[in-house]
Amino acid sequence: MLEFPNINPIAIDLGVIQIRWYAISYIAGILLSWALILKIIKFKSLKINKNVISELISNSMIGIIVGGRLGYVIFYNPEYFINNLVEIFKLWNGGMSFHGGFIGVIIAVIYTSKVSKIPIMLLADLIAVVSPVGIFFGRLANFINGELYGRITNHRFGMIFPNGGNLPRHPSQLYEAFFEGLFLFIVMLLFIQLTNILNKRGFMTSLFISCYGFFRFCIEFFREPDIHIGLLYFNFSMGQLLSLPMIIIGLYFIIMTTKKN
Repeated sequence: MLEFPNINPIAIDLGVIQIRWYAISYIAGILLSWALILKIIKFKSLKINKNVISELISNSMIGIIVGGRLGYVIFYNPEYFINNLVEIFKLWNGGMSFHGGFIGVIIAVIYTSKVSKIPIMLLADLIAVVSPVGIFFGRLANFINGELYGRITNHRFGMIFPNGGNLPRHPSQLYEAFFEGLFLFIVMLLFIQLTNILNKRGFMTSLFISCYGFFRFCIEFFREPDIHIGLLYFNFSMGQLLSLPMIIIGLYFIIMTTKKN
């Protein structure tokens, strides 16, 4: 059994102001994604103004926060928030949905494309390549917070989480950080560096959607379902039910994109 590191969720405490690792993870993911997109543009000699990328990142950030919060409200706890509307705005209490944030980013990409006159799928592909970076840091922050832990296990990877009872559980946040974040980023990066896949508009977006959906679906078998939701149809969690369409849609567009090009 592994020992939970018990890192203080508050990275910097200035008394009146407290900066949490969760906030730092968002900032780190955004800044690194921004820098990586600029590197890709230069490496691939894409004719996109840096100001457009700044707008893309800014709009995506808004999409992640607004979409992620509304996604959590709608998908995971609508009854509670309907009766406690003020709680929707209390982001510091936690509660963000990747799938809601994903929808928010889609809207941000479409809006940025319309304003900048840059093809939607080109901007979407750039965002898709760097998205695993943000996911990686986000899942590490979940681990530090001791939240979204896994199901009870006897495996040697098991940990006793502060809020997870006295039995060891899967560190599912680390599984997600590795597969949805680090591993997926390496795959996307190899495609960018070794091929001219960006010429096939939409392929990288489709690859990200299908791969993320697949990894998330599989890892949900190790992750503890939300107590107030539990397991739903076919004993799938909410995360799995939301990820299934991503797998199907992603694979469909991979096939269509390949045929079209």
